[in-house]
Amino acid sequence: MPRPITATVHIASMQHNLERARACAPGSKAWAVVKANAYGHGLERALRGFAAADGLALIEFDNAVRLREMGWTKPVLLLEGWFDAADLATMARHDLNGAAHCMEQIALLEDFCARTPPARPLNVHLKMNTGMNRLGFKPEQFGAAFARLRAIPHVGEITLMTHFANADEANHPCVSLHQQLRRFAEGTAGLPGPRSVANSAGVFQMPGMGDALVSDWIRPGIMLYGGTPGGRTAAEYGLRPAMTLASTLIGVQDIQAGDFVGYGSRFEAEGAMRIGVVACGYADGYPRHAPTGTPILVDGVRTRTVGRVSMDMLAVDLTPVPAAGVGSRVVLWGEGLPIDDVATAAGTIGYELMCAVAPRVPVLED
Repeated sequence: MPRPITATVHIASMQHNLERARACAPGSKAWAVVKANAYGHGLERALRGFAAADGLALIEFDNAVRLREMGWTKPVLLLEGWFDAADLATMARHDLNGAAHCMEQIALLEDFCARTPPARPLNVHLKMNTGMNRLGFKPEQFGAAFARLRAIPHVGEITLMTHFANADEANHPCVSLHQQLRRFAEGTAGLPGPRSVANSAGVFQMPGMGDALVSDWIRPGIMLYGGTPGGRTAAEYGLRPAMTLASTLIGVQDIQAGDFVGYGSRFEAEGAMRIGVVACGYADGYPRHAPTGTPILVDGVRTRTVGRVSMDMLAVDLTPVPAAGVGSRVVLWGEGLPIDDVATAAGTIGYELMCAVAPRVPVLED
C-alpha cells in the first residue's frame, strides 16, 4: 500500500477559473499560463482544464514541444523567448510564438532568418519594461526595437506586451498600475498590433478600469489554479482550488503539560492534549518553515500544526477534533482550506506551494 498522501487535481475547477478570467475580460483572448508543469498540476491535466483557452503560455522549450506532441494545435507562447539559434529552429519547427525582450534576441532572430528562413512566419511578443525592471525594452527604446523586428521578412504578427509589478494594488506607491499603463501607452503610441498586458492581478482590475486597461490578450496564471494574485481572497474573487493535498493521521500521542513535540522541541504543551501525526512532510513539498499555528483540516475541522515539520511527518493539535484518530482525513490545502491561508502562515505564497509538491506524491484527478 502506498503512503496515504495524495494530491488531487480538480479539472472542473480549472475550467471554472478560466471562465472567471474570461468573464473579467470578455473582449480578450486568453493565454492560459502553464509554466512550471502547470504550476505543479501537470501539463496533461492542464490540456483538459484549459482546453477552451486561446493559447498556452510557458517558458520551457521541452514542455512546449510536449504540448504539440500531446495534440495542442492552438498557439503556444514562450514567455522568456529564445536563448540561442537552436531554440529558434525549434520554434519554427513546432510553430511556437516567442517573446523578445532585448536586442541580443532580435540579433539572433535576424541571423537565423537570414541563414535558415523558416517555412512560415514567426510570431513575436515584443516586451516593454514599464517599471518591473526585470525583462523588456524601456519605453523610449521600444519603437526602435519594433522597427528592427518589423524589418525581418520572416516575422509575422508582433504583439505588444508588458508585465505588471503591482496590479493587485492599482495605486501602489512605488510602481502603480496607472504609471505602467501610461508608460506602455507612450511607448507604443502609433505602433500597430494587439496588446497583451494583463496577468492574473491585472485581469481582476479590468472590469473597473474600462478603457484605461485594454488587453487584446490576457495572461492569467495563478488564478487558474485557485490561488489569489493578492488584494482579496480566492473565494472573494470567485475562484475554486484546483488542487487538494490530503493525507491521514497515522499516529496519535497523548501528552501532558511540559511535554515537547518534534525536532528541536520547539513546541511545549501548556496542558494535557492530544497530538495527531500526519503522513506529510517537507519531502512531500509541505514547507519546512511552516510554524506552529499553520492552519490544517482534520476531519473537516480547522486546527493547527504544532512543532517543526519533519521530512515525512508533521504534528497537529487535535484539541478541536476530539473524535479524530488514526485514519482521520487531513487536508493540508485545497478544498475547505485555501492554499493562500497556509502560504501566508508559512511566510510564502501559494505559487511556491503548488510548484513544490514532490514527485513522490501520487497525483489523482476528479
